[in-house]
Amino acid sequence: MGIVQYLIYMVILMAIPMWAQSRVRRNYAKYSEVPNSTGLSGAQVARKILDDNGLYDVTIEEVSGTLTDHYDPSSKVVRLSSGIYHGDSIAGTAVAAHEVGHAIQDATNYSPLRIRHALVPLANLGSSLSYILIFAGFLLQIFNLALIGVIFFAFAVLFQLVTLPVEFNASSRARDQIVSLGIVKRDEERQAGKVLNAAALTYVAAALVAFMELLRFILMLVASNNRDNN
Repeated sequence: MGIVQYLIYMVILMAIPMWAQSRVRRNYAKYSEVPNSTGLSGAQVARKILDDNGLYDVTIEEVSGTLTDHYDPSSKVVRLSSGIYHGDSIAGTAVAAHEVGHAIQDATNYSPLRIRHALVPLANLGSSLSYILIFAGFLLQIFNLALIGVIFFAFAVLFQLVTLPVEFNASSRARDQIVSLGIVKRDEERQAGKVLNAAALTYVAAALVAFMELLRFILMLVASNNRDNN
């Protein structure tokens, strides 16, 4: 890959997640200004869905930051950022319901979620060591070292790929819950869907970028191996 092609590749690599993040922030900002018709806060939405699914042991906590919302399976806690926790917006409803979707996945032993949890140690190892091993291997011309790095990186990519069905399923559960429980009206469901779809794009973008990098490393390995054998 020439220098010009490499620069173009890197620009694309950075542009994809930036575009996805901009979609999330734009939709979140827009629908954060639109109140839901029930007047329920994000915390109340989360509690209502949890209780309706019999998840009385799952608690809800407020955390600082923006879009820092997540479900912690080890503590059985849905953590909502302050704006989501206290606000009654369409965006807050969608985000709170999505995080509860993960709690429902956990309670029902949703297979992709279990696989993702099992991959966390390998994915963390791949994220922290793979680039060091890959570039050290190529720099020192130690093929096996670079190969180990690529294998570690492949685990990180696998984690990203498994994350896709987990996140899409959580969003699907969220939409079903807020509609079936009457938390949103039909026109509000469409607006909440825009927030959820934009958020899903960030995971698609992350998986795409990771896969592109893995493919690049594999091609570099093949080229290096061919040079050594010639």
